[in-house]
Amino acid sequence: MTKELELLQSIATRRKTVRRFTTEKPPLELVYKALDTACQAPSGSNTQPWRFMIVEDPVVKSRIREAAETGEKVFYETISAERKKKYNAMGHTWKKPMLEKAPILLVVAADATAPNFRPSVWLAVGYLVLALEAVGLGSVTYTPSEAELVRKALGIPDEYTLETILPLGYPADPKDKAPRKPAKELTRVNYWGVPGS
Repeated sequence: MTKELELLQSIATRRKTVRRFTTEKPPLELVYKALDTACQAPSGSNTQPWRFMIVEDPVVKSRIREAAETGEKVFYETISAERKKKYNAMGHTWKKPMLEKAPILLVVAADATAPNFRPSVWLAVGYLVLALEAVGLGSVTYTPSEAELVRKALGIPDEYTLETILPLGYPADPKDKAPRKPAKELTRVNYWGVPGS
């Protein structure tokens, strides 16, 4: 195994979802380094349909939270009791304080006129979360249940979709990373019925 792959696996293995952050604001230079990495992701017809917004202003963060929670309240009223119980056990509710408490919100939008815009943008988000981990920043990919409310609150043009918001900062989240299944358990070879070996 090459050193580069070992390093990448190490970063991917230690990276966990972080919803609690210290109050220390990371330097924007680190965020831009991670964004430069995200921009190296492949995209349909090389259109790079991703667009990023860095949000630090408390007033704007409050507006984002208000729009997001409006949609989350409706969503939580419609889910099954079983799903609600699972969410509650994980500590998830319609309330999203991380949208105000995180030092930085990184909003990811997609140019919906570009070919294969959604898979392209999510490849960039995958690069992004690993790059944030590599520079010592924690994050979570949060997609509002009613993303249109947040898109409009931010004045994002109609031809763009709001794909996700990454609250980020220095981690202050004590929980462990959720376990992951090994690749061989999730892989099939040549035909669906043939498991990885």
